[in-house]
Amino acid sequence: MELVNDTQISEFLLLGFSEEPELMLLIFGLFLSMYLITLCGNLLIILATISDSHLHTPMYFFLSNLSFVDICLTSTIIPKMLVNIQTQSKVITYASCITQMFFFLVFGALDDFLLTVMAYDRYVAICHPLHYTVIMTPWLCGKLVLASWILCVLYSSLHSLLALKLSFCTRVEIPHFFCELNQVVHLACSDTFLNDMVIYFAAVLLAGDPLTGIIYSYTKIVSSISAISSAQGKYKAFSTCASHLSVVSLFYCTSMGVYLSSAATNSSHSSAAASVMYTVVTPMLNPFIYSLRNKDIKRTLKMVFL
Repeated sequence: MELVNDTQISEFLLLGFSEEPELMLLIFGLFLSMYLITLCGNLLIILATISDSHLHTPMYFFLSNLSFVDICLTSTIIPKMLVNIQTQSKVITYASCITQMFFFLVFGALDDFLLTVMAYDRYVAICHPLHYTVIMTPWLCGKLVLASWILCVLYSSLHSLLALKLSFCTRVEIPHFFCELNQVVHLACSDTFLNDMVIYFAAVLLAGDPLTGIIYSYTKIVSSISAISSAQGKYKAFSTCASHLSVVSLFYCTSMGVYLSSAATNSSHSSAAASVMYTVVTPMLNPFIYSLRNKDIKRTLKMVFL
């Protein structure tokens, strides 16, 4: 039977992970727990940086922005998934799907850009400590965050506008737990060549340029730390960027693992399961990585709650 184009399609179906009732209940509990942990952990980081004047520094300013973005990222996809499981429905409207895709792209890209900005902050702090306060002014920090937002909104808007021009067939099942860009584009009946080219080109720029900046920053950082004569001085310098390096490694390893595994297996369900790592697990672990290794944040949280 020939598929009929339908540019006025009203909804998609998010297939998620499983249709077995027992497994769905387990998935609901697991994702609800991770979502609540993510909200609480990142809100505590934001609360700590706001309440303590000693944390009003560029590093904690960027960290609080990263925590806010992580909250928004998970809030873009998890609540809808939980509602669908609770109501035993797989439906997401066309408008909601495009909106979800737009905000997921914005906040996912912002994670990448903020990690790069934080790497630059660590580079200046370690390689140019005497000029740190002169270089990393509140005005520059604000401009870096604002520029990141503008670039990410433009990036997401481009993909969303191109997706709006696509015609979709009667087959509207998305084998994922949210409206992921590639999955939505590949459901289209119309030509997706331009969409695919923009996706690949933007992915190279979005992943390549920030990662290059992070690698360059840490190359300089390692070089500066190596020049320090005392072992205690080396440890102190490295400890200031250990948390950030851990988050960067977690972010890039999980996101790259998703796309490498999906390319190797050609399984959409495998890709959906792997996507949980960088869409849910990474935002959940970030507050723990920073707070467990950061005496200032632990001290501030003790003052707030004790």
